[in-house]
Amino acid sequence: MTLDTPLDKLAAELPPRGRLMGLDLGTKTIGLALSDVERRLASPLDTIRRVKFSQDAEALLKRAAEFEVQALVFGLPLNMDGTEGPRAQATRAFMRNLRKLTPLPFAFWDERLSTAAVTRELIAQDASRARRAEVVDRMAAAYILQGALDRLRRLKP
Repeated sequence: MTLDTPLDKLAAELPPRGRLMGLDLGTKTIGLALSDVERRLASPLDTIRRVKFSQDAEALLKRAAEFEVQALVFGLPLNMDGTEGPRAQATRAFMRNLRKLTPLPFAFWDERLSTAAVTRELIAQDASRARRAEVVDRMAAAYILQGALDRLRRLKP
Protein backbone atom coordinates (compact mmCIF):
# COMPACT_ATOMS: atom_id res chain seq x y z
CA MET A 1 0.00 0.00 0.00
CA THR A 2 1.41 3.40 -0.98
CA LEU A 3 1.38 6.51 1.14
CA ASP A 4 -1.36 7.90 -1.10
CA THR A 5 -3.83 5.11 -0.41
CA PRO A 6 -7.27 6.36 -1.34
CA LEU A 7 -10.21 5.40 0.81
CA ASP A 8 -11.77 3.34 -1.99
CA LYS A 9 -8.67 1.12 -2.15
CA LEU A 10 -8.71 0.74 1.63
CA ALA A 11 -12.41 -0.22 1.46
CA ALA A 12 -11.58 -3.12 -0.85
CA GLU A 13 -9.04 -4.47 1.69
CA LEU A 14 -11.24 -4.27 4.77
CA PRO A 15 -13.22 -7.13 6.29
CA PRO A 16 -16.99 -6.51 6.29
CA ARG A 17 -17.03 -5.56 9.98
CA GLY A 18 -14.53 -4.09 12.39
CA ARG A 19 -13.57 -0.81 13.93
CA LEU A 20 -11.59 1.94 12.27
CA MET A 21 -9.54 4.49 14.16
CA GLY A 22 -9.41 8.13 13.11
CA LEU A 23 -6.38 10.25 13.93
CA ASP A 24 -5.89 14.00 14.11
CA LEU A 25 -2.12 14.35 14.23
CA GLY A 26 -1.01 17.61 15.79
CA THR A 27 2.36 18.91 16.87
CA LYS A 28 1.55 18.53 20.59
CA THR A 29 -1.20 15.91 20.63
CA ILE A 30 -2.78 13.10 18.63
CA GLY A 31 -6.55 13.03 18.75
CA LEU A 32 -8.06 9.53 18.49
CA ALA A 33 -11.55 8.50 17.47
CA LEU A 34 -13.12 5.10 17.04
CA SER A 35 -15.90 3.75 14.85
CA ASP A 36 -18.41 1.15 15.86
CA VAL A 37 -17.89 -2.32 14.34
CA GLU A 38 -20.51 -1.63 11.66
CA ARG A 39 -18.57 1.54 10.71
CA ARG A 40 -21.56 3.84 10.96
CA LEU A 41 -20.62 6.21 13.76
CA ALA A 42 -17.36 7.80 14.86
CA SER A 43 -16.88 8.67 18.53
CA PRO A 44 -14.10 10.66 20.19
CA LEU A 45 -11.81 8.29 22.09
CA ASP A 46 -8.69 9.81 23.57
CA THR A 47 -5.89 12.33 23.22
CA ILE A 48 -2.26 11.27 23.28
CA ARG A 49 0.25 13.90 24.41
CA ARG A 50 3.13 13.82 21.94
CA VAL A 51 6.54 13.03 23.41
CA LYS A 52 8.72 11.43 20.74
CA PHE A 53 7.82 9.19 17.84
CA SER A 54 8.56 5.84 19.50
CA GLN A 55 6.40 6.63 22.53
CA ASP A 56 3.66 8.21 20.42
CA ALA A 57 3.54 5.17 18.13
CA GLU A 58 3.54 2.76 21.06
CA ALA A 59 0.60 4.53 22.72
CA LEU A 60 -1.30 4.73 19.44
CA LEU A 61 -0.78 1.08 18.52
CA LYS A 62 -1.66 -0.02 22.05
CA ARG A 63 -5.03 1.75 21.75
CA ALA A 64 -5.57 0.28 18.28
CA ALA A 65 -4.88 -3.24 19.56
CA GLU A 66 -7.10 -2.71 22.60
CA PHE A 67 -10.09 -2.02 20.34
CA GLU A 68 -9.13 -4.54 17.61
CA VAL A 69 -8.91 -1.78 15.02
CA GLN A 70 -8.89 -2.98 11.40
CA ALA A 71 -7.45 0.18 9.80
CA LEU A 72 -6.29 3.72 10.52
CA VAL A 73 -7.67 6.89 8.94
CA PHE A 74 -5.26 9.81 9.21
CA GLY A 75 -6.46 13.35 8.78
CA LEU A 76 -4.28 14.97 6.11
CA PRO A 77 -4.00 18.72 6.75
CA LEU A 78 -4.10 20.10 3.22
CA ASN A 79 -3.89 23.80 2.45
CA MET A 80 -7.12 25.49 1.41
CA ASP A 81 -6.04 25.28 -2.26
CA GLY A 82 -5.52 21.51 -1.94
CA THR A 83 -1.72 21.63 -1.88
CA GLU A 84 0.39 20.03 0.81
CA GLY A 85 2.40 22.13 3.21
CA PRO A 86 4.73 21.27 6.10
CA ARG A 87 1.94 19.81 8.31
CA ALA A 88 0.83 17.40 5.58
CA GLN A 89 4.44 16.40 5.01
CA ALA A 90 4.88 15.78 8.74
CA THR A 91 1.74 13.60 8.76
CA ARG A 92 3.06 11.56 5.85
CA ALA A 93 6.44 11.18 7.58
CA PHE A 94 4.72 9.95 10.76
CA MET A 95 2.80 7.36 8.73
CA ARG A 96 5.93 6.30 6.85
CA ASN A 97 7.61 5.57 10.19
CA LEU A 98 4.51 3.91 11.65
CA ARG A 99 4.32 1.54 8.64
CA LYS A 100 7.51 -0.08 9.90
CA LEU A 101 5.79 -0.96 13.18
CA THR A 102 2.36 -2.24 12.13
CA PRO A 103 0.69 -4.14 9.29
CA LEU A 104 -2.54 -2.18 9.81
CA PRO A 105 -3.82 -0.71 6.54
CA PHE A 106 -4.44 3.02 6.45
CA ALA A 107 -5.79 5.85 4.36
CA PHE A 108 -5.58 9.62 4.47
CA TRP A 109 -8.69 11.81 4.66
CA ASP A 110 -8.79 15.52 3.91
CA GLU A 111 -9.10 17.24 7.26
CA ARG A 112 -9.37 20.86 6.10
CA LEU A 113 -11.39 22.91 8.58
CA SER A 114 -12.11 19.94 10.89
CA THR A 115 -10.73 21.69 13.98
CA ALA A 116 -12.51 24.92 13.05
CA ALA A 117 -15.83 23.08 12.60
CA VAL A 118 -15.45 21.28 15.93
CA THR A 119 -14.43 24.50 17.72
CA ARG A 120 -17.49 26.32 16.29
CA GLU A 121 -19.74 23.52 17.54
CA LEU A 122 -18.18 23.58 21.01
CA ILE A 123 -18.60 27.36 21.19
CA ALA A 124 -22.24 26.95 20.12
CA GLN A 125 -22.64 24.50 23.00
CA ASP A 126 -21.14 27.14 25.32
CA ALA A 127 -18.14 24.95 26.22
CA SER A 128 -15.51 26.81 28.20
CA ARG A 129 -12.14 27.53 26.65
CA ALA A 130 -10.53 24.97 28.98
CA ARG A 131 -13.09 22.31 28.02
CA ARG A 132 -12.62 23.06 24.31
CA ALA A 133 -8.84 22.67 24.66
CA GLU A 134 -9.37 19.37 26.47
CA VAL A 135 -11.61 17.74 23.85
CA VAL A 136 -10.97 19.46 20.50
CA ASP A 137 -8.32 17.01 19.22
CA ARG A 138 -10.32 13.84 19.79
CA MET A 139 -13.48 15.51 18.49
CA ALA A 140 -11.60 16.61 15.36
CA ALA A 141 -10.45 12.99 14.95
CA ALA A 142 -14.11 11.90 15.17
CA TYR A 143 -15.08 14.55 12.60
CA ILE A 144 -12.36 13.25 10.26
CA LEU A 145 -13.33 9.61 10.81
CA GLN A 146 -17.05 10.32 10.34
CA GLY A 147 -16.32 11.89 6.95
CA ALA A 148 -14.36 8.79 5.94
CA LEU A 149 -17.12 6.47 7.25
CA ASP A 150 -19.75 8.36 5.27
CA ARG A 151 -17.62 8.01 2.14
CA LEU A 152 -17.06 4.29 2.77
CA ARG A 153 -20.83 3.79 3.06
CA ARG A 154 -21.33 5.46 -0.34
CA LEU A 155 -18.69 3.18 -1.87
CA LYS A 156 -20.60 0.00 -0.97
CA PRO A 157 -22.36 -1.61 -3.96
